[in-house]
Amino acid sequence: MELILKQDVQNLGFKDDVVSVKPGYGRNFLIPQGFATLATPSAKKVLAENLKQRAHKEAKVVADAKATAEALKALEIKITAKAGGEKLFGSVTNIDIAEALEKSGNAIDRKFITSGIVKRTGKYNASIRLHRDVIVELPYEIVAEK
Repeated sequence: MELILKQDVQNLGFKDDVVSVKPGYGRNFLIPQGFATLATPSAKKVLAENLKQRAHKEAKVVADAKATAEALKALEIKITAKAGGEKLFGSVTNIDIAEALEKSGNAIDRKFITSGIVKRTGKYNASIRLHRDVIVELPYEIVAEK
């Protein structure tokens, strides 16, 4: 079953992508929730026209995302957490990384940050999706609170 996504769906695709899914997933979840519509030939033509018109605006958005990516690569993020030796009391998640980025002046929504759950001190990398075409690796360090 081919569908056109109305918004980003985790692990499936981005807005305005034409995706192929199993019929039950499309009929019972994506379409009723408003995440997708059927990809009929006329809907595909309308989508192609809309994408063509939106291409110039998209180029500016990608350029802004690349500029933000360069700014993020220059940052050195240090997150302090309570620890006993190397093991943390609790964990460091993408929420903590988003807060550290906001303190440095770059507000990025936590749902675009992928880092996993970290339970030890040390150096790690987080993946930040600024745009569907622009993904940047952000190195960060977790240090024990003194």
